[in-house]
Amino acid sequence: MIVFDGVTKVYEPDVSALDGVSFVIDKGEFVFVVGASGSGKSTLVRLLLKELEPTRGKIIVGGRDLARLKRSKVPMLRRNIGCVFQDFKLLPNRTAGENIAYALTVQGESRNSIRRKVPEVLSLVGLADKMSSFPDQLSGGEQQRVSIARSVVNHPPLLVCDEPTGNLDPDTSVGIMQLLYRINRSGTTILMVTHDREMVDKMRRRVIALEDGRLARDERRGGYESE
Repeated sequence: MIVFDGVTKVYEPDVSALDGVSFVIDKGEFVFVVGASGSGKSTLVRLLLKELEPTRGKIIVGGRDLARLKRSKVPMLRRNIGCVFQDFKLLPNRTAGENIAYALTVQGESRNSIRRKVPEVLSLVGLADKMSSFPDQLSGGEQQRVSIARSVVNHPPLLVCDEPTGNLDPDTSVGIMQLLYRINRSGTTILMVTHDREMVDKMRRRVIALEDGRLARDERRGGYESE
């Protein structure tokens, strides 16, 4: 699903954000990317989404070599990558259902398809009764669930989560992680950037650790304690 082959990213004038990073993530994996602030995690995500170009090295996502991807094909690439962020990025003047419907409208979905998919995905994330609620009527955990629903409504093969539990309390975070785990079990590859070491230890999944832009550790673990 993802190949990083000797990827280096240098910001002008001379700041090395990533330095010769290589790893392969297979279809269906759940992988954590960890590291201190400034270790290169955000740069890695932006390279994946082709918001940045690498200085050196090759990046392949879903079989596509990003260096060879025409600018006109970038929206299609991003349509196949769901993104979940720390700050939810919901439209405040639209209900939970409308936030998801808006994302589908932008992608050219028909009205019939939207009417079918929105209730389905809200039910998947446990918010079937919140379709008409505005973001400020929802808790932080519920807002993040709407954000996840919006990201997976079209069943993207890859879901990139950038600190999705960063603004949530520990109990709420566990619920979000269990939801992501269910989505992963349905076949979606998940790459999750996080500072939450306790959560990483609990989930017992593969961990890619960055340190000063270099790959410090790539460790596979089995099992899931809460299962």
